[in-house]
Formats: sequence, structure tokens, C-alpha cells
Amino acid sequence: MKQHAMDIATPSRTKDIIRKHGFSFKKSLGQNFLIDMNIMRRIVGAAELDERTGALEIGPGIGALTEQLARQAERVVAVEIDNRLIPILDEVMEPYDNVSVVHGDVLKVDLHALFAEKFQGTGRVSVVANLPYYVTTPIMMKLLEERLPLKNIVVMIQKEVAERMAASPGGKEYGSLSVAVQYYCEPDIVCTVPHTVFIPQPNVESAVIRLKVRDMPPVEVSDEARFFEVVQASFAQRRKTIWNNLKARYGQALGIEALQQALEDAGIEPSRRGETLSLEEYARLSEAIGAIQPPSPSAS
Repeated sequence: MKQHAMDIATPSRTKDIIRKHGFSFKKSLGQNFLIDMNIMRRIVGAAELDERTGALEIGPGIGALTEQLARQAERVVAVEIDNRLIPILDEVMEPYDNVSVVHGDVLKVDLHALFAEKFQGTGRVSVVANLPYYVTTPIMMKLLEERLPLKNIVVMIQKEVAERMAASPGGKEYGSLSVAVQYYCEPDIVCTVPHTVFIPQPNVESAVIRLKVRDMPPVEVSDEARFFEVVQASFAQRRKTIWNNLKARYGQALGIEALQQALEDAGIEPSRRGETLSLEEYARLSEAIGAIQPPSPSAS
């Protein structure tokens, strides 16, 4: 696609827009605007958009990524929490009739209603966003747990968090976030991003990660709430063995012997640590604990 002369994601155009509107960055909202077209192209390319797909953008800022999405996707919905940015977005998005800007906090927005209203008749939707670091995990978990009709989630996040999401068992990055993300998606780190390509510059390195949303989880569990509870319990204190962590969480409720039996039934050595267990092993452990425990009340 032809490069437009007036791309927002350049230092000069970004500064012009900020100056024109007298915009000041709010540290509390984690605002860092991307000013590098190469990275922008990597993000948009990873989302695999075409004229039959939609894009949901979270935190569009001044619309640098939004305009790139608008040129590729059938429809773009951009959810922005900062009301000071709404008039700027309305102005810069004027050439694009396929963009809707929604003022709201994505953690509070009813996403199913938003999809029904804004993406009616559109094919699968990709989430594409430069996420504020302080709310990355809650936003990601909301997107995954609500089981929206998503194709990909392509987000720029703190490099360390991206590495945790994509980590394999056995390493220090692997934890409950890795298990949760990989239960719903196939993660792939697209590129790392230096802090020099933002205004203002964040003090951490970033990475772009693509999460290809699975049609079905890679493991079968009869109670997802219990599965995630077992995972959380296993990582409660990382330096402790799986046995000590599970005993602290379930020992009283289930009894020591029953818990030992559950580990044996799942084929897991009690001396292992949580970060060495694969998704399959967590699924077996969850089912074994389920066999001696009534279903969790939050299971739907």
C-alpha cells in the first residue's frame, strides 16, 4: 500500500498535532506515542487485516496507528479513555469513514455489545494496540476471557511481559500469565522496540507480540475456573515445590493424603516446581484435584 505523505507516526507530524491542540501527556495514563513508521508497519502487518476484517484499537492516542489500520481493515473501532484526545481523533480521522472513536475505559466497556453494534457484518476482528503498561494484564485477560470473535491480538507491551506471555515451561519467565495466555492463544513475539521511538520515551523496552486466538484450548478441562485456580496456587511462591504450594492452598480442604493421590494420579513428582509443568500437566493436575473436590462455584 502506498505511503501517505502525511503519516502521523513521524516525529514532526506528532509534535505538530500535540502543539496545535496544546496537548500535555498524562503520566497516570501511560501515554507514549509511537513515531516510527517501520514499527507501525510491523504491527499492522502482524494483525493480518484485509477489507473483510475489523480492528479494535485500545488507546489510539492521536491516531497514528488508527490511520494505518483504517487503510487496511474494513472497519476500525478505537476506544480512548482520555477525553482530551477525542476532538484530536475526530479531526485526524475525518478522511476515514470506516473509523469509529469511542470515549471509554476498555475495562468497563461492554465489549460484546460494542462488537454487536460496531462490527455487525464484519468478519473476524483483530485487536491492535499500543497498551499502557500499567493495565496490560487486566486488559489482555478481559479480551481473552470474554471469548470475543477475535482472530489476532497484536499489542505493543513491556518486553518483559511479552516474554512472560510467550515463555515455555522451565524458564524463569514462565508463570501463571504464560499458562493463561497460551490456554487461549498461540503467542509469537514479532519484534522488540527501543524506547527511542516514542514521545515521551518510556524507561522500559517494549515488544510487539501477536497472539493468534485459538478456536479451542490446547487442553481439555472440565472446569476452567478450577484449572486457573490450580495454576495460580502452583505459582503462589515460585521458590517452593508444587507440593508445598498446593498443600498451602488445598491441604486443609482436601486432606494431605488425597492431595498426594491427586499428584500421583496426574503423574507429577511433588518435588517439582510450578514453572516446570506444561499446560497438559496442569490440565491433568486440575482434573485429578477435581476428582477429590466438588466443582468450584464460579465454574460456568
